[in-house]
Amino acid sequence: MSNKIITIGREFGSGGREFGRKLAELLGFAYYDREIISEIVKRTSLSEQYVQNIAEHKPVISFPIHTGRTFLTWSVMPDYGQSVHSEQHNIIREAASKSNCVIVGRGADYILRDENPFRIFIYSSMESKLQRCKLNQSRDYDKGQELSDKEMVKRIEQINKSRADYYEFYTGQKWGDKSNYDICINTSFITPEKIAEAVKLLVC
Repeated sequence: MSNKIITIGREFGSGGREFGRKLAELLGFAYYDREIISEIVKRTSLSEQYVQNIAEHKPVISFPIHTGRTFLTWSVMPDYGQSVHSEQHNIIREAASKSNCVIVGRGADYILRDENPFRIFIYSSMESKLQRCKLNQSRDYDKGQELSDKEMVKRIEQINKSRADYYEFYTGQKWGDKSNYDICINTSFITPEKIAEAVKLLVC
């Protein structure tokens, strides 16, 4: 029997990471998110900051190459970029082969498409994303370093555009399009943790 695989795409600030972590906990599944970056760092001996940047952004080139389909090498790829994406692809497939798992982001739904994962997309209103980001910011930043609401909205928009560009570049599909997922969930009016409890019943 094949492993159960749940992939989660998410807007920045929508609580997708919290949802994924809680769902994995409730189901007793392995959870992969930033752990993927840490494993790439081990395998490539590159800095975590460099890997993070490469792994979440499409290459800066003037024509589309859907490496999610072919993983071919091309001469204009930034240094080490191909190895980072190849390792990320390998790690995601290895994780899915080991055990039941929840994988957040990184185009895992497309990479594992032949394994028939349960594909979830998490989104929310801008007001909800802003409030969640402000709450997280108050925990992560020293006093005086917080972004204004206007600056935070701009950051949210930039990160989500980057995620959309990355996903569309490597998959040829539209990020957040309901036709690419089994379920899309709005976290604007309910906590990600509560939603995880409901989704557990759906996927069991």
